[in-house]
Amino acid sequence: MSMSHYLYLILFILGGAVLPAQSVTQLVLVDASTDLDIGPLTDGSTIDLTAVGNSLNVRAEVSGTVGSIRFSLDGQTNFQTENVAPYALAGDTGGDYNAWTPTLGDHTLTATAYTGSGASGSVLNAVTVDFTVTEEEVEIETPDDPGTGAVTVSGELKKWHKVTLSFDGPFYAELNAGINPFLDYRLLATFTNGEKTYEVPGYFAADGNAAETSAGEGNVWRVHFAPDEVGTWTYTVSFRLGSQVAISTEPEAGTPLPPIDGLAGTLEIGSTDKVIPDNRARGRLQYVGQRYLRYAETGEYFLKGGADAPENFLAYEDFDNTPNAGGRRKSWSPHAADWNAGDPSWQGGKGTEIIGAVNYLAGKGVNVFSFLTMNIQGDDRNVFPYLNDANFRRFDCSKLDQWEIVLEHADHLGMYLHFKTQETENDQLLDGGALGVDRRLYYRELLARFGHHLALNWNMGEENTQTTAQRIAMADWFASQDPYQHNRVIHTYPGQIAAVYSELVGDQSDYTGVSIQTNWSQVHSRTADWVENSQSTGKPWIVANDEQGNANTGVPPDPDYPGYNGSNPNLNDIRQQVLWGNLMAGGAGVEYYFGYQLPESDLSLQDYRSRDLSWDYIRHALTFFRALPFTQMDAHDEWVTNGWCFAQENQNYAVYLPDGGTTSLQLMDDGTYDVQWYNPRTGSFLQGAIESVTGPGLIDLGEPPADPEEDWAILLTRETVTTAGEVTEVASLRLYPNPAQEYLYVEVPNIERGQIRILGLDGQLLQTQLVQEQINSVDVSGLPAGSYIIELISDTGRTQAFFVKMQ
Repeated sequence: MSMSHYLYLILFILGGAVLPAQSVTQLVLVDASTDLDIGPLTDGSTIDLTAVGNSLNVRAEVSGTVGSIRFSLDGQTNFQTENVAPYALAGDTGGDYNAWTPTLGDHTLTATAYTGSGASGSVLNAVTVDFTVTEEEVEIETPDDPGTGAVTVSGELKKWHKVTLSFDGPFYAELNAGINPFLDYRLLATFTNGEKTYEVPGYFAADGNAAETSAGEGNVWRVHFAPDEVGTWTYTVSFRLGSQVAISTEPEAGTPLPPIDGLAGTLEIGSTDKVIPDNRARGRLQYVGQRYLRYAETGEYFLKGGADAPENFLAYEDFDNTPNAGGRRKSWSPHAADWNAGDPSWQGGKGTEIIGAVNYLAGKGVNVFSFLTMNIQGDDRNVFPYLNDANFRRFDCSKLDQWEIVLEHADHLGMYLHFKTQETENDQLLDGGALGVDRRLYYRELLARFGHHLALNWNMGEENTQTTAQRIAMADWFASQDPYQHNRVIHTYPGQIAAVYSELVGDQSDYTGVSIQTNWSQVHSRTADWVENSQSTGKPWIVANDEQGNANTGVPPDPDYPGYNGSNPNLNDIRQQVLWGNLMAGGAGVEYYFGYQLPESDLSLQDYRSRDLSWDYIRHALTFFRALPFTQMDAHDEWVTNGWCFAQENQNYAVYLPDGGTTSLQLMDDGTYDVQWYNPRTGSFLQGAIESVTGPGLIDLGEPPADPEEDWAILLTRETVTTAGEVTEVASLRLYPNPAQEYLYVEVPNIERGQIRILGLDGQLLQTQLVQEQINSVDVSGLPAGSYIIELISDTGRTQAFFVKMQ
């Protein structure tokens, strides 16, 4: 095939000019999927992506010896600097060109040669080209066999459960020539129940059983739906065919393709039968205009604590088509024994180790883990949803089905899924960072396949380097296309927090939260800043700390872990400054990052037990805060002489002493407060020498019960009598006292009949009694010390809250 078929060139004539002996001589367009040259890129060139594909790069050719080449693109003066040949605009790995897709429209590219490395020394010369990128529409023909349109409904037809509609449609292969089944078809199902309507995207699912068969072709098209009401849901189906119709927001784009298009039916949805910690017992985790997410079914507010590492969690050998770049593909073998009989697997026993890893985390009482879904050009390079790392428009159906098995299991264990959609090394990879064809298609596939999960957030980028306009566009896309409106966050470098977030806070963007990266000692202050900054706009953010320490250390392994000799900070510093630092500032919780230079690092980790103690500390912290009406409390460090204060004025005060010692608290009223100490290292409430204090004034809280040099938390609860209106509200139940020793008083709404149940955090039913009156006395003396769930079930629904049983 001739070069002119790929690239339409308007030649730039040098006119006999003599180039210096050391110089850039020309720019060459490269096919990054094959590493072959397409042809010279000259001034006035037109690049047709339909002809050349979307996996490109540009190489600067040189004469003589140069120290470095710096590329500037469209005003980005340092888009890329290359010190060794091949001098590639998007970089390379040992001559294997990284993929780059220019956005449609006009561009200006300059390659400047320097005498020194890193664009240092003297400028030798520069070559500048203006070029245009176009994409002609592919001619789309209606398939000869559009399928029967038969629909199969699978899954449990219950509230909050995944219900799947599978359609018999046209037959395609993942790499079908011509029509692209991922891009040129758009499947949407609209579900309606009363005033509620959800428009849910669907996807091409190969043979419908690809996780087991590894199929790359088939005629199954699929939609997942998680209904949030019992009763009758009606659905109607839109199935349209047209060039790039999948990413169009125009309802009439493309042409309808019967018999799937126009299908309609009903689903009879019953109540869930699941118990906590299964997210199907709690409902969807939603942003409700406050600084904490809330479960829709139970009304419970959410605090997270778990793992931000490894970023390459999905680089697993049992997932189809997972490469082993850098030798970093995972076996997850340390967690093989954590898989339990009855847990999912695929293809005759694959997947047990990664399922075991999720089981271990859930068993430790943590409730979140994160993962990159695409790290092409990144530190690992083994995770991507595509068939290969150079074609961003063809997805791997079997691999994505296998991902879903793991993520669905995590959902059933009550885990919050942190989808990191890209990292700094590849945030320019799709459409040069813009919201173009490839980025929208990537997001749509993620949303169609995984958006039904009940507890997740979409992270638009780790250490993000895109422009403000591009960041806004990404959040806007998810806000307009995600029927479930999951939490939308972004992450940036510590030194850019103010510059980046100040352009996004409030009504400037559709972000509902931020994922903060900062030094461990600054977590408390940075969290407090963005809780306050966002609340001042009237749109509070979910403020989490998801990376701490520098890139090399992060959260260290346990002191006795093999191969580890200690570091600064140690895990106690992290507990004090990061975990409690975020929560005491009104933050939504933390995820622990593991660093590059420690055993079981951010890239190499396969054994979550390396941080076993740190998971315990997370569980203990969550226990303490679940005993508080934390949604009604704010940071008031100015009220204590030492440590941090988180308070509901004149009602509840939590004081934390990260460095131990003693403190005094400024009380504003004349109330009397019970004083209890909490050990963050063991998760136990203890009684100090001072059992109660009375205000107003600056009140000494006394000595800790033991180990005065260690960190301690103090809980002050205003003494009240157990009459209506005077008990402490926790979540949407009213409880007193909390923590409790022998009896817990539960105020219920005016209902005719109901049941009060106590459950463990694993969902096990421990105790039950009928509602007797408006204020019910619940005997908890027989329960071991710890954190529990109290649940009210009545004709009007189910309400839950946490309480703590003291020793």
